[in-house]
Amino acid sequence: MAGLSYTHFYPPNNINNYKINNKHNVKTRSHIYCSIIQQPSQSNIKVIINGAAKEIGRAAVIAITKARGMEVAGAVDSHLVGQDIGLVCDMEEPLEIPIINDLTMVLGSISQLKATGVVVDFTDPSSVYDNVKQATAFGMNSVVYVPRIKIETVSALSAFCEKATMGCLVAPTLSIGSILLQQAAIQASFHYNNVEVVESRPSASQDFPSPDAVQIANNLSNLGQIYNREDISTEIKARGQVIGEDGVRVHSLVLPGLPASTTVYFSGPGEVYSIKHDITNAQSLMPGLLLAIRRVIRLKSLVYGLEKLI
Repeated sequence: MAGLSYTHFYPPNNINNYKINNKHNVKTRSHIYCSIIQQPSQSNIKVIINGAAKEIGRAAVIAITKARGMEVAGAVDSHLVGQDIGLVCDMEEPLEIPIINDLTMVLGSISQLKATGVVVDFTDPSSVYDNVKQATAFGMNSVVYVPRIKIETVSALSAFCEKATMGCLVAPTLSIGSILLQQAAIQASFHYNNVEVVESRPSASQDFPSPDAVQIANNLSNLGQIYNREDISTEIKARGQVIGEDGVRVHSLVLPGLPASTTVYFSGPGEVYSIKHDITNAQSLMPGLLLAIRRVIRLKSLVYGLEKLI
C-alpha cells in the first residue's frame, strides 16, 4: 500500500515567501515537493499444513492461498510425496511447493526466513504432541484440529506450552456455525427443562457421539440444570446415550448421503424449540481456520476451543 511517508519542503533562499514580477505584477509561490514512497507490506504469515493431502488439508491450502496476510509455505503428508500441492488441490497453477514427509525439514527451511510462522495440524492424535513440540522448537505456534484427541494429550500440551511460553490452539471444531449453535443452546437451556441432541453423519468413520455432540451435552450439563426429569431412565438403549450427569441425551444417525448435521431440541409447555446446523463439506471450516491462524500468533499458552478467540 502506498503511503505518505515524508515531505520535502524547500524554502526560498531569502526570507520572502513571494517574489514579485514587476512586469506583470504576478506573485509566484515557492515550490513544495511531496514524495510518495512505497511502504513495504507487513510480512505474510507463513503457514505449514501438516496433513496437506487430506480433504481438509487441500481445502486449507486453497483458502490460505486466497486469504490476505498469509501464504502456504510448506505441505507435509505421507501421501502424494513429491507432488506439487497446488496441482494436488486442482489449482490453475502449481504453487511450486512439493509435499514432503518430513515436518522437521520444512520447519527448518521456513525458520530461516525469520518470518512469523504457524503450523496447522490435521494429522492424528498419536502424533500431535510431538508435532507441536517440533513447531515450538522452531519458534512457531500451532493450530490443532484433530478429532478424537485425548484430554490427557491436551493437558500435556498445555503444560508444555506454558513452560515454553508459546501459543497453541486446540480446536474441537473450526466451524463458526457449530460454535454459534453451542452458544445458542446454552442460552436456551435457561428457559427449557427438556433437551435432546440428534446428530447425523454420512459414514461411521468417526466415534459416536461425535466430539461436537459431546461438547454440546457437556456445556449444557455444567449449568446446574436437570433435564428430562420425567424420562431420566438410562435403561432403554433406543432412547440414546446420556452424556454427563444432568440427563442430556444424544442420538447418532448414520446414513450415506446425509450431511453432517447437529440439531438440539428443547421443549416446554406447548412448544418445541430446535437449533440446527449442517455441514456439507470442509469449506465450511475455512473461515474458522483463517481466524485461528490470525489469532494464534498472539498467544503465549494453549487455548482449548476456537470460541475463546472469537
